[in-house]
Amino acid sequence: MTPYKVLSLLISGIILASCSEKKSELSLDVDDALSYCHGKISRSLTQLGGSEKDYTMMPRNIVDSDTLWNCRKAVQEEWCSGFWPGILWYDFEVTNDPEIRDEAEKYTSQLEYLATLSPYDHDLGFLINCSYGNAYRLTGDNHCREVMLEAADSLATLFNPNVGTFLSWPRNVEMFGGHNTIVDNVINLELLFWASRNGGNKSLYDMAVSHADKTMENQFRPDGSCYHVAIYNPETGEFIKGMTHQGYANNSTWARGQAWAIYGYTMVFRETRDPKYRDFACKLADVYLERLPEDMVPYWDFDDPDIPECPKDASAASIVASALIELQDYCSDYHREQYRSDAEKILATLSGPAYRSAANKASFIDHATGHKPEGTEIDASIIYADYYYMEALLRLKHMQDSSASSLASLSYPLSNLSASITLQSR
Repeated sequence: MTPYKVLSLLISGIILASCSEKKSELSLDVDDALSYCHGKISRSLTQLGGSEKDYTMMPRNIVDSDTLWNCRKAVQEEWCSGFWPGILWYDFEVTNDPEIRDEAEKYTSQLEYLATLSPYDHDLGFLINCSYGNAYRLTGDNHCREVMLEAADSLATLFNPNVGTFLSWPRNVEMFGGHNTIVDNVINLELLFWASRNGGNKSLYDMAVSHADKTMENQFRPDGSCYHVAIYNPETGEFIKGMTHQGYANNSTWARGQAWAIYGYTMVFRETRDPKYRDFACKLADVYLERLPEDMVPYWDFDDPDIPECPKDASAASIVASALIELQDYCSDYHREQYRSDAEKILATLSGPAYRSAANKASFIDHATGHKPEGTEIDASIIYADYYYMEALLRLKHMQDSSASSLASLSYPLSNLSASITLQSR
């Protein structure tokens, strides 16, 4: 062998080793990541007080140099209270640990009373879906079903037939100057779809479809980016304007808002089987993915002029990762491969050293942004970022473990569809 060939082989080896090292940095071991989550959950349960814990106090965030969860009382105004019980149910699904189930049941039960109250806002869907929805999916407990049906009826009282959408924030009608519908609200249609086919009033389905259609018509720009808030005349239903509340500006794209929309319209397709919703979800996903930075985690708003010197939002990344794993199952060819690959890349990044929480912290991932204009929960660990991160891992695990894709296993928390859906090419 000539010296030149020896040198060439050495250089090739170095390049291959370098590529392998780079690949390993982005690799994802789903079982390891879920085990990591279980360890953090066990740490959290201990830090929350062991057998003496107050089950009405739900983890919300970890900010600055803190390592323990800041908790908030499970009341109507605290929209995030369902995520911690949901995380416990996901962990029970992975571990089948009776102690985890016991904790999940105790935390979930603290939210039951919310189903009987006049709804504070659309977030009743988050509160009940993530807690009782997962409980019912995993246990089949009829009491959970009854709580969910009652909550769906309560949520339905926010529907305005003149507008055709749900009033998202009743407390902000005067501030916004009309009936307000936020893009997050699409996700909470899931409780209504579920209720309509599980003993609830069939009109709940029609309300959900009306909201999805009206929102699709008015809350998105031609390229598929969304307004956070749509304002309507409550009497005539006339669309007045699109604006933001948590984004940078009225004409900007708030990253988590776009994430909610991708997730929401993916779910609407699942529930209706109408391909227009799948195609729309793909459009929303494409505009989101096209604007991502190299590490696949968006800045809090895609149009913040301070990019790259502004906060990231890992919560948006975890929501989209979960949505893409479901959405890819409804697509074919290019989109299927793209969405699956992108979801895995997002999860690999979130599971890597740049975003994984330190060993002494109770959370799963860091660098989420809650409400930047208000100056709250910036570059923090936030409970819903962890919830959708774990959900995405579970969806990916089910997909990898199944020889044929099963929508029943990919759809969280409420779907009980069979795996026999016919995919239409897209």
